[in-house]
Amino acid sequence: MQVLELIDDSGKLPAPQWLPLAEAVHVQLRPNLPADYAGRLLVIAQNGGRLIAVTKEDRVLGLALWRVIENTYEGRRLYVDDLVTDANVRSTGVGKMLLDWLQAKAHALDCDVLALDSGVQRALAHKFYFREGMHIASYNFKKALK
Repeated sequence: MQVLELIDDSGKLPAPQWLPLAEAVHVQLRPNLPADYAGRLLVIAQNGGRLIAVTKEDRVLGLALWRVIENTYEGRRLYVDDLVTDANVRSTGVGKMLLDWLQAKAHALDCDVLALDSGVQRALAHKFYFREGMHIASYNFKKALK
């Protein structure tokens, strides 16, 4: 297994052939992804989003979409928008590999915090995050506008 940057630090797609394979895993977390997945990712990349994937041979086993955000209460944070492991390979180290890579990247970028939000229904994911040393720091409130 290896980690590949599908959207690199410059916001480019160095290996676009991986995107359809990534989409097949990403949709397991986000079933309402737009039909133009690549187009959506390019917009996200233009706004600072980056994408990594754990691959093995010709398969994407998991991925993480992330960005760096500066704010007043934490300083510099590496925020993970999405982290998903293919359902067929969960509990095999893929999620840990992603989280370890993200933590190393956060250190390299001089971030103060590694953060993510996780839906309240995702109890197994929460168990994993707790095991990896994360904790619940706040509530997330939102109001739908569309």
